[in-house]
Amino acid sequence: MAQVMEFKLPDLGEGLTEAEIVRWLVAVGDVVAVDQPVVEVETAKAMVEVPCPYGGVVTARFGEEGTELPVGAPLITVAVGAGAGDAAGAGTVQEPEESGSGNVLVGYGTDHSRTARRRRVRPASAAPAPAPAAPAAVAAPAAPAVRPAGPVPVISPLVRKLARDNGIDLRALTGSGPDGLILRADVEAALRAQAAVPAAPAAAPATAAAAPAGAERIPLKGLRGAVADKLSRSRREIPDATCWVDADATELMAARAAMNAAGGPKVSVLALLARICTAALARYPELNSTVDLAANEIVRLPSVHLGFAAQTERGLVVPVVRDAHERSAESLTAEFARLTELARTGKLAPSDLTGGTFTLNNYGVFGVDGSTPIINHPEAAMLGVGRITPKPWVHRGELAVRQVVQLSFTFDHRVCDGGTAGGFLRYVADCVENPAVLLRTL
Repeated sequence: MAQVMEFKLPDLGEGLTEAEIVRWLVAVGDVVAVDQPVVEVETAKAMVEVPCPYGGVVTARFGEEGTELPVGAPLITVAVGAGAGDAAGAGTVQEPEESGSGNVLVGYGTDHSRTARRRRVRPASAAPAPAPAAPAAVAAPAAPAVRPAGPVPVISPLVRKLARDNGIDLRALTGSGPDGLILRADVEAALRAQAAVPAAPAAAPATAAAAPAGAERIPLKGLRGAVADKLSRSRREIPDATCWVDADATELMAARAAMNAAGGPKVSVLALLARICTAALARYPELNSTVDLAANEIVRLPSVHLGFAAQTERGLVVPVVRDAHERSAESLTAEFARLTELARTGKLAPSDLTGGTFTLNNYGVFGVDGSTPIINHPEAAMLGVGRITPKPWVHRGELAVRQVVQLSFTFDHRVCDGGTAGGFLRYVADCVENPAVLLRTL
């Protein structure tokens, strides 16, 4: 007899708690192999194909395309073993001690410590079961019974996020789950208890009434929502300042042409600028840092993980080149090309988009000269590069046409003063105008 296995949306890592179904890769009745991708989802970080740890026949799918699901919600059920073809109407789900590949996404795999258990399968078209009624053990907000110091019994990151977003102290709750585990229903019950306290009625949002007829509303969710949240947080928390300088990039372009004419892999302008940035950060390590507000400390980071802004059909993303300070211009060129291709095809992993310590923003590709970038929180600085274009320039005392670029530098004024920022930018400009300056650091 076939066993019907339920596969849930796994933990996608990086603190992500939900994902939107973009495209189903299988239909009910399809045969799937172990670790075969079954659905493509979009998180706040990237597009991800989710592989299923079970092989068999798909008996149900949960959620239509465009639906947002929390981590831990059912994705599909799969009939495994003999008689799998007849299991579509089976009424139980088996979660065995040993099945599945155990080789899925971050934080998800077969847990051999659990014993087998059975429960009813919801029909594929059924809506998720409503949350249970408020447990009697939940304390009223007026007099919460605060839990003693120690770990709070909460497993689900979604429950933690729900409590954090609504100002609920998890230590004040008594869980209704096994061994006092705090469930989503417990947090929702606390929210209902809070809402029962009389309060002045909130005014309806003015934007809903003010929108003219025919106006298009675009949800701020997924990648677009993540970008909006990050940029808003940067503006709220970071007291940034910007300085800029024009530089004669003629010698840099000539050096690149000579390097590429010598044979071997081609070197990109972006890679040369990245190499200049890492040399400048070695001189001014204050700018490769972050601010820890909780500890009230500036944290100087030992490695340069260089982010670079990339515009894609899905929006702006910032892939990260790990240990950029240890890479040559050729290695940087290859890594930029690899990450750009992954970004273009929507296949960047969440780990490719996190952990940056400094960002290089080449907005010159849009045909503009200057900009005042918003710092990529929680970093402390960003170098912006405009287009390199022929302009009149005084060279060796005479007017000439030279390849000129505007460099703009935005920095967190908490980590340094203007002298440090000016020194960094001046060093970058000197290297652009005379690449031989870099030889001191090679």
